[in-house]
Amino acid sequence: MRRGRRARIEIPVGRMPTQVMVTLPVRVVHGAEDGVRLCVTAAIHGDEINGVEIIRQVLDLLDPADLAGTVIAAPIVNVFGFSSHSRYLPDRRDLNRSFPGSRKGSLAARLAKILMDEVVDPCSHGIDLHTGAAGRMNLPQVRCDLEDGEIRRCAEAFGAPIMIHSRGPGGSLRRTATRAGKNVIVYEAGEVLRYNPAAIEVGVQGILGVMASLGMIASSRDSSVEPVSSHRQKWVRAQRGGIVHIQVELGERVVNRQQLAVISDPMGECEYLIRSPGDGYVIGGITNPLVNRGDAVLHIAFIDPPAPIEPDMPAQIDNGFAEGSGALRLPVDPANGSVGPSAAAGSSASDGSNDGHDA
Repeated sequence: MRRGRRARIEIPVGRMPTQVMVTLPVRVVHGAEDGVRLCVTAAIHGDEINGVEIIRQVLDLLDPADLAGTVIAAPIVNVFGFSSHSRYLPDRRDLNRSFPGSRKGSLAARLAKILMDEVVDPCSHGIDLHTGAAGRMNLPQVRCDLEDGEIRRCAEAFGAPIMIHSRGPGGSLRRTATRAGKNVIVYEAGEVLRYNPAAIEVGVQGILGVMASLGMIASSRDSSVEPVSSHRQKWVRAQRGGIVHIQVELGERVVNRQQLAVISDPMGECEYLIRSPGDGYVIGGITNPLVNRGDAVLHIAFIDPPAPIEPDMPAQIDNGFAEGSGALRLPVDPANGSVGPSAAAGSSASDGSNDGHDA
């Protein structure tokens, strides 16, 4: 491919039962000058569509004549799940637990192998785009191995408000690519099957920030963002089933034992408090207010010392917790600090598991 050009490539994946050929769409922007090769992937989970729009906007902004290096973008990796609005492949396998893949394995293994061979392996750096799982919403955040110097540098350049230390679950693209010597970060933000403008904007600027730090493009940011980092997080869980009323927002700083939410019965006769397990930030939570005992409700990240300056948190993503699209929010009576018509009682349970949906 000649320098200073763009290319559209359709990599064959397989045939549908109807015999329609399914392809993996890839876009290549080959810069006029030598430089880093960066891959950007999205929709490994087919219902996580914010990344598709992020890549579209980034590609629209890139001029091959002003680019040093190459961008290889796969905006819709799980083409099957994307078409059916599903996280999974037709056989219900999770593609992001199927890497590095195999040419003779399941559909997930074969697709994972194609992505590794054709998109990831030719590159030295990578950015994988995700959202919260179904029924959840995430604050814009980067997840990566913060103990690796080059990966951490990329995470800081991305400029999301918080960096989560995580090497990724087994079989994930991030973990597999990092073990293969690639410098890969994951961007998580927003929710499934919905465009979240704030999440998309942070993602677009984040990719451009990483490209600038790698010398691929000129920097376009007026000022650098200094994200905070976290090596420890906890999901706060429901002690009992009921209807949850969340009282905090994504990105809000919380303190130990702070009231985060109330679980009530449908009549409002019994109410139980959910409190924070420590000082930190709310980085995720549910969008469905109906919970069973043990359900994850809010995700809290504990910030690494030393105590940071207050980070630049984005505006609440579409007011997801407060208005209509997610769990309900009860007003607090300023006179006595009680929630709703009466003071609540009880507590919550929490643990440190990732609840099986880490990207």
